[in-house]
Amino acid sequence: MQGYTGKRESNRLAVAHDVLKESIKNLLKYLDDDILRITREIRHRIDQDPDLKDKQKLLETIPGVGERTIAVRLAFSISPQRFDNARQAVALAGLDPRHHESGSSVYSKPRISKVGHAFLRKALYMPAMTTLYHTDWGKCFRSRLSAAGKVPKLIIAAMMRKLIHVALGVLKSGQPFIPALQGS
Repeated sequence: MQGYTGKRESNRLAVAHDVLKESIKNLLKYLDDDILRITREIRHRIDQDPDLKDKQKLLETIPGVGERTIAVRLAFSISPQRFDNARQAVALAGLDPRHHESGSSVYSKPRISKVGHAFLRKALYMPAMTTLYHTDWGKCFRSRLSAAGKVPKLIIAAMMRKLIHVALGVLKSGQPFIPALQGS
């Protein structure tokens, strides 16, 4: 359950002087306990709010999306009530394409803008990887883009975008995820 700080402290523990090891172990225990406390609080808040609980149940039907990703999406209010269309939600995450053109002399490949929330992008990365490599609809999506000559990084970013689109579609329709509708 360790985050970045916990991992860094675990690495320090392996090379720390004996005098410091107990202190580092105490810090790691504190961090693990705090993560568990915060996770329980998030679950409790979602369970106490009927609207959030209903949204959570719908989002849980999307393969590759887990409890943490759902909590982040709910925290960022990725819902049809907030956005007129999925492109706006994609822009919030900074996953919208940015074209770099300047006259006729400067042109480079489009990249994701990264103008949105980095935390939201980070929260979508592992679910995108899980979906691409461990679900049938994700494998189909990946093979289709690979066959079109797309590079792996682009495919991952495309799946991150797709997960936002799918989440909004599931929440807007009020229906669970149906892989056959993805047309991957």
